[in-house]
Amino acid sequence: MAMLEISDLVVEWDAHTGERIAVRRAEVVARLRAAGDRRAARMVRRMPVTGEFLEPVAVDRLLVRVHTELQRLNEELHMAQRFAELLVPMLTAVRASGSRLRVVDVGCGLGFMVRNLAASGVLGPDVELVGVDFNRALVAEATRLAEAERLSCTFVCADAFALAEEATVYLSSGVLHHFAADKLPEFFRAQDRAGTLAFIHYDIAATRLAPLGAWLFHRARMREPLGRHDGVVSARRAHGDEVVMSAAAAAAGMNTFLFEPFRHTNPFCAAMRAVVGIRPALIADFRRALGRRARGLVAG
Repeated sequence: MAMLEISDLVVEWDAHTGERIAVRRAEVVARLRAAGDRRAARMVRRMPVTGEFLEPVAVDRLLVRVHTELQRLNEELHMAQRFAELLVPMLTAVRASGSRLRVVDVGCGLGFMVRNLAASGVLGPDVELVGVDFNRALVAEATRLAEAERLSCTFVCADAFALAEEATVYLSSGVLHHFAADKLPEFFRAQDRAGTLAFIHYDIAATRLAPLGAWLFHRARMREPLGRHDGVVSARRAHGDEVVMSAAAAAAGMNTFLFEPFRHTNPFCAAMRAVVGIRPALIADFRRALGRRARGLVAG
């Protein structure tokens, strides 16, 4: 039976125009009931509507609240530091190649990762940081926060793989599990572009204890019922290492690795692990810059 996240169902965007598509509440409720998730169906039934369609402003406000709470997970798992651990040596290798430095966060939400990297300055002043998301409400809030914090970064409502200027490195955090296994290769294939030299995608490690860890965290740290629900479903939907690495091979022009797969992580929480892709010509410099941490790279 399909495992569905409410946040994936209550908003819809036209992939070509970026315009919002009205969502019928009854259709979302029916999908959740068909999936056997009556609790989630009851949550959606309580959401306000205009006519038969979910009220966009109310949905946006709810998702901003959920994403604000979700930042706690990133903070407690030290996700900005985890990305920096890989990005700093990766950008060292890219600098040696003479390429420009443009890092794009796919599905950035409220821009937690981009804003933290910009605030720390750990990547250096020559790195352009961009967050991209289809959800205009999240992008607007990310932009507001960055301006309030006086950070040098940009947020765009668009398809990350159809930007006017390509990324040197693509990032994402907690995005991969939103794709069905048969759609993942397309996600990675889109990053095998002429101007792109590498990618780093962190997602939940698919372990038997991951759903329990997600439930414990979300019960302790999140107030919104939707966030609690989707957090556990995310852990249940997480792809195994073999699935992720098979899909990553679709970026045929890159060598792909897992960084610190499950055997190196704490099994008592929904730990994150990274899939890394990099052009073959940069691998030696990347490993050299990683130093001892290069032992955590496991080839696909």
